[in-house]
Amino acid sequence: MLITISGVPGSGKTTVARLLAARLGLPHIYAGDLYRKAAVERGVSLEEFNALSEKDHSIDRELDAKMAEYARRGNVILEGRLAGFIALQEGADALKVWLTASDEVRAKRVAQREGKDGTTVLQLNRTRQASDAKRYRVIYGFDLDDTSIYDVILDSDDQAPEALAEQILARAAEQFGSHTARP
Repeated sequence: MLITISGVPGSGKTTVARLLAARLGLPHIYAGDLYRKAAVERGVSLEEFNALSEKDHSIDRELDAKMAEYARRGNVILEGRLAGFIALQEGADALKVWLTASDEVRAKRVAQREGKDGTTVLQLNRTRQASDAKRYRVIYGFDLDDTSIYDVILDSDDQAPEALAEQILARAAEQFGSHTARP
């Protein structure tokens, strides 16, 4: 079983992915962790690393190759902006989920999580999203705003993470069988 969780920053991807991983007893692989670790290894901030990634596409290709390997193996919750796209490219039998939320809700969540000002986070989110969209279009020809590849699209503005996870579990049970609904 492979469930991919993709979406915009602050949409609840990590929270929902963790809930699913715990419920299903599967590992949770998070592209953001891999990306942040790579930035730390280079001794640069995330914003600086994003700028570097726009110029050096080997950074994304290396990360995405790791994610593709996890997709091929299966039995994982794979979280990342490109997780669904990667699963599709690999021909993996995956439930591909996209989470979204309004700009304001996302900025508020990220600001609370990171202890930053909401207005600043709103701008950082927009800059990050534009940077990512540009890179993915150039590197893979993939339009980050095209959600047609996803099996499930959920808006997290007014739904608790647990409710989102339950909806995903129900869809996973349809796709992979009832064994997905472990307590």
